[in-house]
Amino acid sequence: MRITVKGRNIEITDAIRAYAEEKIGKVMNHYDQIQSIDVVLNVIKNPSVAQSHTAEVLCKFVSGSVQAEESAESMYASIDLVADKISRQVKKFKEKQITSSKNASIRTDVIQEEEEKVAE
Repeated sequence: MRITVKGRNIEITDAIRAYAEEKIGKVMNHYDQIQSIDVVLNVIKNPSVAQSHTAEVLCKFVSGSVQAEESAESMYASIDLVADKISRQVKKFKEKQITSSKNASIRTDVIQEEEEKVAE
């Protein structure tokens, strides 16, 4: 599993890279099917924009992907917000995968019902 941190209109320092990898890396604890995580940090250089720091995260799984984007007044705050958001989305994705695998097929339900009738 790899975490890629890129920047638009900003130079990614070692401190920002380490902070993003630490916060976003906690997502791996929720789901083990993650292939890669791409983090894009963006700064809008317009003084009239209040929330000019944006963090985008794309989390790729074996069977899909999840994306989140958040803006804030500082880069560290936007990383915190997007880490919380992507964590919730990964948990939700995992629950959907588990639920859908339990309800695999209608045919298996019919076979189970027939076996129960025969057993009676």
